[in-house]
Amino acid sequence: MGAASRFRSLLLAGLSCLAVAPSAMAGPSVPAHGSSSTPSLGEALEHSNAEQLALSDHLRQRNVMFYGAWWCPACFRQKHLFGKEAGNRLPYVECDKEPAGRERCRAAGVQAYPTWVMGRQRVEGVQSVEELKQWSGFDSRAAAPMTTPSTVGQTRQPFQ
Repeated sequence: MGAASRFRSLLLAGLSCLAVAPSAMAGPSVPAHGSSSTPSLGEALEHSNAEQLALSDHLRQRNVMFYGAWWCPACFRQKHLFGKEAGNRLPYVECDKEPAGRERCRAAGVQAYPTWVMGRQRVEGVQSVEELKQWSGFDSRAAAPMTTPSTVGQTRQPFQ
C-alpha cells in the first residue's frame, strides 16, 4: 500500500469517526449545540411540538432523571422522541464519559440504558412519549393550548 493510499485510508477513517459521533468529540465544557442538557446524544432533526416541550418541563419539575450513554443508540432514539428543543432540555445524566457521571449512575443503581428515575420508581428501555406522560403523571389537557385555526395567535383560557 502506497503512502497516498494509506493517507486516504486514515483520512476516511477519521472522517467516519466525526460523522458517527461529532458531539462525543466535544469537551464537557463546550456543549455541541448551544445549551443542550444532552449534547453527547446528538440532536434530533424535527422541531418539538408544544406537548413535547411541556412534557420535558414537567419531567424536570418532577425531578425525573434520564440516565444514558453517548454511545447508546436507544438513548438517542429516546431523546429523538422529544424533538430538537425539548430533547435538549431533558433532565439527563451522561453515564459513560466522565468519572462524575459514572459515579452518579452507579449511585442511582443504573444497570441499563436508557433508565428513567422518579423518586423510587424507575423504568428502563426506550419509553414512548405517551408512556412517560402516564408514568410521570403529566396532564395533557393542562399543557395543550386552546386554539383552533380561526384563533391561531390568540390565547384562550381553558374551560373551568
